[in-house]
Amino acid sequence: MNKLQRCRAPVYEMLEQYRIVGNISYHVPGHKNGAAYDGVEGAGFLDEVMKYDVTEITGTDDLHHPEGVIKEAQELAADCFGAEESFFLVGGSTAGNLALILTACPEPGMILILQRNVHKSVIHGLMLAGVRAVFVEPLIDPLSGLAVAPAAEAVEAALAAYPEAAAVFVTMPNYYGMGSDLAPLARICHDSGVPLLVDEAHGAHYGQHPALPAGALACGADGVVQSTHKMLTAMTMGAMLHVQGQRLDRALLSQRLAMVQSSSPSYPMMASLDLARRLLHSRGSDAFTAGLAAVDVLRRGLAELPRYGLVQPAEPLHDGTPLHKAAYETQDPFKVVIYDATGVLGGFELQRRLEAKGCVPEMSDARHVVLLFSLGSKAEDAARLLQALREIDSEVTSESPHTAGILESQNISTWNNLNVLQISLPVPFSLKPVSANEVESINLEHSVGRVAAEMVIPYPPGIPLLYPGEVITDQIQQRLTGLAYGGAKFQACADPVLQRIKVYNIQKGGEV
Repeated sequence: MNKLQRCRAPVYEMLEQYRIVGNISYHVPGHKNGAAYDGVEGAGFLDEVMKYDVTEITGTDDLHHPEGVIKEAQELAADCFGAEESFFLVGGSTAGNLALILTACPEPGMILILQRNVHKSVIHGLMLAGVRAVFVEPLIDPLSGLAVAPAAEAVEAALAAYPEAAAVFVTMPNYYGMGSDLAPLARICHDSGVPLLVDEAHGAHYGQHPALPAGALACGADGVVQSTHKMLTAMTMGAMLHVQGQRLDRALLSQRLAMVQSSSPSYPMMASLDLARRLLHSRGSDAFTAGLAAVDVLRRGLAELPRYGLVQPAEPLHDGTPLHKAAYETQDPFKVVIYDATGVLGGFELQRRLEAKGCVPEMSDARHVVLLFSLGSKAEDAARLLQALREIDSEVTSESPHTAGILESQNISTWNNLNVLQISLPVPFSLKPVSANEVESINLEHSVGRVAAEMVIPYPPGIPLLYPGEVITDQIQQRLTGLAYGGAKFQACADPVLQRIKVYNIQKGGEV
């Protein structure tokens, strides 16, 4: 496409023209371009938005059967992000993840290989599709204790063990901006004849600037979901699904998207997707100059504040030898992950103190705080954050060490104490709810061979070690016992210290 085409925003331009023409609405939505609020209590800031809130009428096109402006906008998106075909999502990356799984696994009982630490939307997709999931454990960064993605050799072993698998599904990058090269994983999948599906919700900007990691599509992924609202400039819930190659049924994918998305999609949201793409298309890598400069200001300032550690890939020794087997090699420069290196402040407390000073982080865990920058960030944003961090440093002098942070460092090795590749047996997922009379609570020591009836998530590091329907093997039982003995807390299960665990009744098929 030429430069003039790339500077267009078809959906946005259509809405601007719709507003100018000023036709009278004899169709939905009922607010009638906001006129319903005239002369009464106003709609406030929504008044202007409603003037552009249209529906599928002549000239506005149809997201689920695009032939006009939406079709053109999606073709421009494919050109911008390097896809063969792109789809606008108005239900966030959640809709894209659901549609990918329902497309790759069109029949109940099919096997999907995926990492344990996936977004809840992926778990919901497994349930909707009736998938049998084969979980591969992610690599854990030994310095931070954070989980990234499975090693390529672990996925290769899973494909060898389950050659009937329909696809492989991974998340890259993770919430903390940590990732690795997906190209080897794509080659392994394609050599086995299956598609590689990637939840790239936090990497919509990848590949758009030399300072950013390569995107999943460029690495060979077949289906990629991106939250355009997270790291780019679309409105919240605005996302895209990109595909390439012949390993995904495009017609089925379109049908699945129509199933999981509204038949009345938001046109302002689609226009924001159009504008987000146009910003990249028209400005190219220059769009990231100010944001990267802001990050540079922050990093240089942090270097002068020894209290705050920074999560980043480990530097190799002088002879090039890595300090340890790397769990990840790439870090999104826009995700600045800090922690109190003195151990006094945990992540939650550091976030609370930052918010009290008017600086609102993206998230925190027991140890870390994630500070998210983007192409919309400015140097003054970094300067204000640094000032807040300096003030916190001067305020905190004699508090006791944060026990959760200490616990995390103790349990990192407990999670990674096995040298064998961890591949689960197939775990069945369905929409059938579990009733109370189908389960019982037993001592963990007696659970080997039983089928888990609850999810068990040791924290740290916050990765499910058991999903409902998964057989509790001797190895899993020993790992859970070791974690419990080491003082880990457990989430999603009834007993937070895991002395007891819920399993299916034997008469209900709860024993191997």
